[in-house]
Amino acid sequence: EAKATVDSAYEYSRKQSIERVRTNAAKPSDVLRLLKQPVGPTRLAVRAADYMDNTIKLIKTSLVARQKRSINATDLISAEDLQLISDLTGCSAHQRPASCKTVSNLERFRTASSICNNRKNSRRGSSNTPFTRWLPAEYQDEISLPKGWDLKLKINKQLLPLVRQVSNHILSTKNSDVESDPLYTHLVTIFGQWTDHDLTFTPHSPVIRSFSNGIDCDKTCERTEPCFPIIPTNDIRFVEHSEKCIPFFRSTAACGSGQTGHMFGASTVRQQMNTLTSFIDSGQVYGSDDTKAQFLRDLTNDKGLLRVNTAYTDNGRELLPFTNMGANMCATRARITNDISLKEVPCFLAGDERSNENIGLSSLHTLFMREHNRLARALAKLNPHWNGERLYQEARKIMGAYFQVITYRDYLFHIVGPDVIAKQLSTYPGYDEDVDPSISNVFATAAYRFAHLMVQPFMFRLNETYEEHPEYPSPLLHKAFFTPWRILFEGGLDPILRGLVGRRAKLNTQEHMMHDELRERLFEFSKELALDLASLNMQRGRDHGLPGYNEWRKFCGLSQPKNERQLKRVLNNKELAKSLLKLYKTPSNIDVWVGGVAEPFVKGGRVGPLFACLVATQFQRIRQGDRLWWENEGVFNEDQRESLKQTSLSRIICDNTGITKVPDKPFQFKSKDSYTECEKIPAFDLSCWTCMKGTLTFVGLNPLSRNDNTGNIDTKHCIIQIEMSFPCSLEIYGLYTLNEL
Repeated sequence: EAKATVDSAYEYSRKQSIERVRTNAAKPSDVLRLLKQPVGPTRLAVRAADYMDNTIKLIKTSLVARQKRSINATDLISAEDLQLISDLTGCSAHQRPASCKTVSNLERFRTASSICNNRKNSRRGSSNTPFTRWLPAEYQDEISLPKGWDLKLKINKQLLPLVRQVSNHILSTKNSDVESDPLYTHLVTIFGQWTDHDLTFTPHSPVIRSFSNGIDCDKTCERTEPCFPIIPTNDIRFVEHSEKCIPFFRSTAACGSGQTGHMFGASTVRQQMNTLTSFIDSGQVYGSDDTKAQFLRDLTNDKGLLRVNTAYTDNGRELLPFTNMGANMCATRARITNDISLKEVPCFLAGDERSNENIGLSSLHTLFMREHNRLARALAKLNPHWNGERLYQEARKIMGAYFQVITYRDYLFHIVGPDVIAKQLSTYPGYDEDVDPSISNVFATAAYRFAHLMVQPFMFRLNETYEEHPEYPSPLLHKAFFTPWRILFEGGLDPILRGLVGRRAKLNTQEHMMHDELRERLFEFSKELALDLASLNMQRGRDHGLPGYNEWRKFCGLSQPKNERQLKRVLNNKELAKSLLKLYKTPSNIDVWVGGVAEPFVKGGRVGPLFACLVATQFQRIRQGDRLWWENEGVFNEDQRESLKQTSLSRIICDNTGITKVPDKPFQFKSKDSYTECEKIPAFDLSCWTCMKGTLTFVGLNPLSRNDNTGNIDTKHCIIQIEMSFPCSLEIYGLYTLNEL
């Protein structure tokens, strides 16, 4: 019965979604939901979780009807029965440890899903596993329901304010009031999104109607799983539209979580899933499961390349392939807004489903697809004996190392500041298999969303002299969502990349936090009610059961303000403290995201003390818990590590575009007069990936046994000892007897 209910809801939702896209009736809430849809292996895991959840609920309903009292279903189901339900629904397959015996090349290359990165716990850090919790979840019912689900239920003896109310009073900023960052470029902002899309993706429920009453989530303001709508108060935007609330879909729950009672001896508090690996491995380029990874490869030849667009190029340079979805959001968006005469431009296809979200992000996806193919071609010249699989894996391995170096050496320094770097992220401490690198719920849902307040209201496009492009002016952000045609027909990558390195990021100030492009016009394609990113962030935190602001301050060893005077001291802003307490009544109830982004910056950083702690802690664990981290002994040889230390984001831009002059440190804003000619930026040295050079030195014979009668060496059981000095590991290695040789 549970399977029938779930399958029916999935089928209905799929048909409705496709119909809305095809008939240009997709609303902004549909865009977000479709963007967050689970696909491939993730969809199977999510469906299994829904099967199990509905099975338990049906049993509970049946038991309550017979017992005539409220009970916990799982308290009356044996562990054996729960195991059977888990097996039948498919949940068991997503929970049991994976075998590493059949996985080849474990020492050399990552699996697409990062299964077996940790030998002791094979699923740790892999894709399609639950986020980890650094603090226990705080749900309204202590199990599953979000805080604020019941609008009349008090938390810490106070009612929670509506998230849209907080957004209006704390974060509202007109586009004209935006302040630009004096130090950092807009690339810092988009690179933050890029790294986030390597580490976290939280799928939404695939269904658009309630399992319990069949109501469509976008046709009701009722809170009924999975509908958790954002409700306004005296909001002029809602007066101008027929909608009474902003539809919001809950994140899907992991298998077996969110149930009362205990299963297999473990708490079943609701947990959310991360569909990506927890490692910096360029998963947004290559995909985070085997099926997606294979689909992105160009298998028409044996050259180790990624697929490219066969219909268009960018002045002869490669572009991402198009998705093969029959109904896709990019073509629909173009039709709705009447942007171009050529209506049917599909979305681009990349390793992450969000690659079309804005043209800045699409440009980075395209740039790094080109870099993979450049590396694969260069490696093929150095090692003509390598096959396509070896070329693909070696180029992928280098790409992962690129971003590990750039993220820790260049990017994080500007975010958490030098003091936090020195304390938590300086010298590599080595691999520790007991460190859990899994992404924490608070990092994915709150702390790493700090960069939403660094997004400029424009997606800048500049010409060869880094001036506003005369033919292709910078579009407002809401006109750069899902517009791959702007790359195809409006100058390609170069103007957009120049805009990222040649224009400043937005500065997050306590007076001007989030501008209207994100707060009032998110995914605005038509006159339909657009979304509010600030409200979405706070609602998502409540959906995930994140503890409040003070609990996280305590976790980080920071003070926990109890009143306006103490909050004023933490924020260094009396008016902001007063405004927050007018809404929340107590600092303990402040949503962790808004509390974190409201704090003044740490020295040299772009986040406050709380988010500096949470971000640094997460990246500390990602590095130390990664067996294949670039600095770990045996992953690369010494010469290769030295080469990787010279990795340059500027060089990657030069190698893969028509841009001839760039800042040598593209995260730092400088006058264009100080930019460096590409020919003066050192090329990445691949020579130490050549496996044809090296020496074999004969050392001698090592007898394993002697003839008992004569005392002579038994040559059949001697080992030739050889000292090897090779830049690359040998294809075949080991000890050989004379007979075998």
